[in-house]
Amino acid sequence: MASLRRFSAKSVAIIGAGPSGLAAAKFFRAEKAFSKIVVFEQRADVGGLWKYTPETGDGAFVVPQTNAHVEVESPIIQKSSATQRRDSKTEATFLSPIYERLETNIPKSLMGYGEAKFPDSIQLFPGHAEVQQYLEDYAKPVLDLIRFRTQVDSVKFLQVTTSDDGSISEEWSICSQNVTSGERICEVYNAVVVASGHYSTPFVPEISGLQEWHQAFPGTISHSKHYRRPEAFTDKKVVVVGNSASGLDISSQISPFCKTVLLSQKSESYLAGGFASDSKIQSVSQISQLNSKNKTVHFSDGRIEEDVDSILFCTGYLYTLPFLRDLSPNPVGDGTHIEHTYRHLLYAPHPTLSFLALPQRVIPFPLSEAQSSVLARIYSGRLCVPSEEEMEAWETATVAEQGSGGDFHTLKFPKDAEYINSMHDWAVEAEPRDGLEHGGQGKMSRRWGPWEYWARENFPAIRKAFVAKGEDRKNVTTLEEIGFDFEKASAQPDSLKANEERLG
Repeated sequence: MASLRRFSAKSVAIIGAGPSGLAAAKFFRAEKAFSKIVVFEQRADVGGLWKYTPETGDGAFVVPQTNAHVEVESPIIQKSSATQRRDSKTEATFLSPIYERLETNIPKSLMGYGEAKFPDSIQLFPGHAEVQQYLEDYAKPVLDLIRFRTQVDSVKFLQVTTSDDGSISEEWSICSQNVTSGERICEVYNAVVVASGHYSTPFVPEISGLQEWHQAFPGTISHSKHYRRPEAFTDKKVVVVGNSASGLDISSQISPFCKTVLLSQKSESYLAGGFASDSKIQSVSQISQLNSKNKTVHFSDGRIEEDVDSILFCTGYLYTLPFLRDLSPNPVGDGTHIEHTYRHLLYAPHPTLSFLALPQRVIPFPLSEAQSSVLARIYSGRLCVPSEEEMEAWETATVAEQGSGGDFHTLKFPKDAEYINSMHDWAVEAEPRDGLEHGGQGKMSRRWGPWEYWARENFPAIRKAFVAKGEDRKNVTTLEEIGFDFEKASAQPDSLKANEERLG
């Protein structure tokens, strides 16, 4: 077995002050080993994608959009007060994919950070404003680390040095620009944590006739990133492409306003039961062709729909990292996943570059805590990492098991729970250090136990029961109110046995 490597960093750059970046900031500060921790956030507030923006961007996106090698995101520039006033200020707004009526599809008791509960008084599946407030409260102890309105546009590897004790130090150049003033600076850091998310660049697949339709009927093709309100689809025949959480939720929202909703999908989603059903929503196969001459959509099973008014792609996003365009080997390939990673976390060629919350089908807040607990220990030198060859072997094995495309980062239950616990257990292996909490172990993430496994396995059914309450759902604050009682479930022998087997 190849030897382990120990890294040492004094300065850390965290890109993004969304849910994962905030978790990283807390764990790195708690490690008490870094002389400089800076969180770069291009928005004016914390929260990342949870910071709702009423602006839609006028549907300005490329059709099709399959190229993951894009430029850094451009903001919408607007005045914060009347344009004719001298004291009006320019504000740069970055579009969020959050829409007006969005509620989470994860119950709050499972969704939250291990160290911070959602308020008892809010509904079981919170709205986006409640999640944003939760994140703002969580961020208060680390606000002093954040540079707001600052966009990172370039990250370049500089050099690596090895000290006499064998520890490895690396240097990275980070260039950033204030999105309001335009001031640009470049600095050197020992480690870079990418926490910028992967919900920026919409994926719009290539379909025969798509470009012609887009040119003939501007504004009739869009992506869920630009969706805000269902009223925009009043009296229209709409094709919604994709049956992930956004596709199902948006279909349910617009159906009372539309003539017809045609939900185009490869197969039925495991989340389908968690969203309101409606007779106006018809399940159809994948689109095979668009005919702009008569606004006709052809489906793969031979079905043809005429007079289609709108096509809304809920097809997800590409993994894009424009600030890493000069890095070689580049971690961005075709945009379906991030390449050259170890355990969905570390950049194998230079592990002082890392990526938070890459996995899909996960509970992102606690996952980010678990990952951050590992990173803080690695960069402080308390936890070693394998050789580059061993990291590459992990990626090769994962490709063989999961595939090299969109499934690479997909951790379907119980893999997501097992991953969180594997991160926790890796962090526990770190050498203790005097002055840290938990007897020198340091700040810890929460290890998932029987309750978390039970809640994670059942949350689609939990959401179905929640949605069935209609408007009364807003008064539901606990699982027990809609018939999900862990204590009673645990009393069932089969349920208890299943949890014990999963937990080893």
